Amino acid sequence: MATFSLERTAPLPLDEAWRRLTEWRRHGDAVPLTRVTVITPGPTRRGTVIVARTGAGPLAFDDRMEVTVWQPPRDDAPGRCRLEKRGRLVGGWAEIEVRPGPGGRARVVWREELRVRLLPSAFDGALGGAGRYVFGRAVNRLLRRP
Repeated sequence: MATFSLERTAPLPLDEAWRRLTEWRRHGDAVPLTRVTVITPGPTRRGTVIVARTGAGPLAFDDRMEVTVWQPPRDDAPGRCRLEKRGRLVGGWAEIEVRPGPGGRARVVWREELRVRLLPSAFDGALGGAGRYVFGRAVNRLLRRP
């Protein structure tokens, strides 16, 4: 099991940062070789199911996730979303928190725990580093693009 977290500050209001990070299909534009499908009709809420298909051809896999916590930001109260990963290959969870930051900016905290079945624990460090890198770039892209 690999865990990682990252933090970003964006010159955005809370609700806009939240929108950019939780429009799930946009994640497919931000994560290489990934297409995201929302299985459950919107809007997003507890119980929403999302599938991120990553890879090419026979090397592709599905990362199936369910929203288990959905608390959008209100006024200056932080927003929080938790996704439980329930795929055959990928397990764990991801949490997105958007809270007030300095100077009216949004402070984003992304935490994740990844388990890849069949991958020995000796690779946890590399998996965590790769996750931090890939999702760090994805969060940057999501926050920069309207």
